[in-house]
Amino acid sequence: MSYTIDANVLIYASNADAPEHHRAQAVVTRMVSGPELSVALWPVLMGFLRISTHPRIMPIPLTIDEASTVIDQFVAAPSVRIAGDAPTFWASFRSLRIGSPIRGNDVMDAAIVALMLSNGVSTIYTRDRGFRRFDGIRVVDPFA
Repeated sequence: MSYTIDANVLIYASNADAPEHHRAQAVVTRMVSGPELSVALWPVLMGFLRISTHPRIMPIPLTIDEASTVIDQFVAAPSVRIAGDAPTFWASFRSLRIGSPIRGNDVMDAAIVALMLSNGVSTIYTRDRGFRRFDGIRVVDPFA
């Protein structure tokens, strides 16, 4: 089965000053080195662009060109596949249950999980504990 990463892993991997940098970099290096197939999801990549270039979030934000170069190098790896919305995406999204209604900040996490399920991705590496609420995926915190 293939796996994916959340934006926080890419953010830590691209920020050498972050205490999580080395572990995040190891996850990203594993993804781009293969031989396992890994999957990049567009909402995650766009989230990385949004956060890594935001001057109120990042102490030293990346320029859009710097952040885009990170993504260029990541998606150019032969072991990384970009997955988009499959025909089953909406059905997967609608079937998700977390014990309470999906709303607000849960929507993007649910979309990522639906993309994972509709593309056969079983595992996500993330620090975001919110993903643990969803059935059908495995959540690994590489920083634990």
